[in-house]
Amino acid sequence: LAFLLLRGFRRNLAGFSGAYLFRTADGAVAAGAHFANGRMEILHKEFAAYNVAVTFKDPAALRRFLFSRDQDILASILANDVAVDGNLNYIYKFGFMARDLVQRLGVA
Repeated sequence: LAFLLLRGFRRNLAGFSGAYLFRTADGAVAAGAHFANGRMEILHKEFAAYNVAVTFKDPAALRRFLFSRDQDILASILANDVAVDGNLNYIYKFGFMARDLVQRLGVA
């Protein structure tokens, strides 16, 4: 919805392509996002063609990350709650887009 309504937010995707996989180590949760041609597609299952995969130790670690005030992926890595496979630059891009959206919506 943000991509449709917030013209300025769409600039974050100009020329960007990448695939993100978020999952838990036990396989109970898996989802992803694929960005290409200025669009985003949500994926509701695990897939192999990702640029970066974030694997949370367990569903509780995923909840702690999602509902934390700061959502610092580095702190989660250091706490052994998460493992990252792939290019970390994609994680920082995703974090930037999430923070930008929160600021534009005025929810933080």
